[in-house]
Amino acid sequence: MIKAQIHKKLSAAGGEFSLNAELNIPKGSLLTVYGPSGSGKTSLLRSLAGLLTPDKGFISFQDKTWYNSEKKINLPPQKRNIGYVFQDYALFPNMSVKENLEFASNKKDPENTVDELLSAMHLLELENRKPDTLSGGQKQRVALARALAQKPDVLLLDEPLAALDTSMRISLQEYILKAHKNQGLTTIMVSHDVTEIIKLSDMTIILDEGHISQVGPPGELFMEKHISGKFQFTGTVLQLIQEDVIYIVSVLIGKNVIKVVAHSAEIDGILPGDKVVVASKAFNPVIYKIS
Repeated sequence: MIKAQIHKKLSAAGGEFSLNAELNIPKGSLLTVYGPSGSGKTSLLRSLAGLLTPDKGFISFQDKTWYNSEKKINLPPQKRNIGYVFQDYALFPNMSVKENLEFASNKKDPENTVDELLSAMHLLELENRKPDTLSGGQKQRVALARALAQKPDVLLLDEPLAALDTSMRISLQEYILKAHKNQGLTTIMVSHDVTEIIKLSDMTIILDEGHISQVGPPGELFMEKHISGKFQFTGTVLQLIQEDVIYIVSVLIGKNVIKVVAHSAEIDGILPGDKVVVASKAFNPVIYKIS
C-alpha cells in the first residue's frame, strides 16, 4: 500500500497554490488522477517519485518509508523502484530505441524481455532508430516500454497515451492493463480521457487547485453529474460495426444518429435496440447500457 500526506506550495499561471493530498492506495490497484490543467497532478506524481520534495508530510510503500519530513528521510528516485512515463518522454537521445529499453531493464531478466516489450508496443521496426527521428506517438510508446522494462513496484503514468491515435491508444490501454495485472503493479495514472479512466482504473481522484475534491469508482464519479461541463444523452443502439480492434456504435438520439468509438469491453452485452447513455467530457465519449 502507498500511504502519503503531501504538502507543497506550487506556482501556476493563476498564481501560487498549495498541493495538499492524502492518499491510501492498496497494493495492486490502478488509481487515476483527473483534474484541470494546473491543478497539481504532475506535481503529485513527481512527489511520489522523489523528483519533487514536499514541504512536509510523508510517503511510504508497504513497510518502507520513502519520505518523512519530521524524520528527515528522503529516498532518491533510484531507490524507490518506480517506473515513470513523463509527459515529455525523457528518452536518452544518444541511444537507440532498443538501447533505451536495455539500459532500463534488469540485467538478470531473460534476454528476450526487451524484444517482447518491443513487440507488444509495435516498436520492432523502430528498434535501431534514435528518439529524434521518432514521432510523438512513437516516443510515447518507447517511454512506456522503458518504464515497464524496469520491472517496477509502482508505475507512474503522466498522460501516457495522449499522443497516440485511437486504434493505437486502445491497443496500448489493453497492454497497460495486462502488464499492471501480470506484474502485480501499483499504478497511478494521470489522464484527461474519461473513457480511458473508466476502462482502466479501480478508483479515481479528482484534483482541483491542489486539493482532492472527490474520490470513488470512476463510473460513479463520471456518470452521476459530479463534474461540471459533462453532457449526457439517452438513445437507442442502431448498429455495431467492428473495425480492426474497435467498434463503431451508431446510436439514435432524438432524430439524430451519432457514432461512438468503443472497445469490445465497453460494449459487452450491448445489442441493437438497447437503451444506452452516451456521455462526454472533453470530447471523449463514454457509452453505458441502461439496466
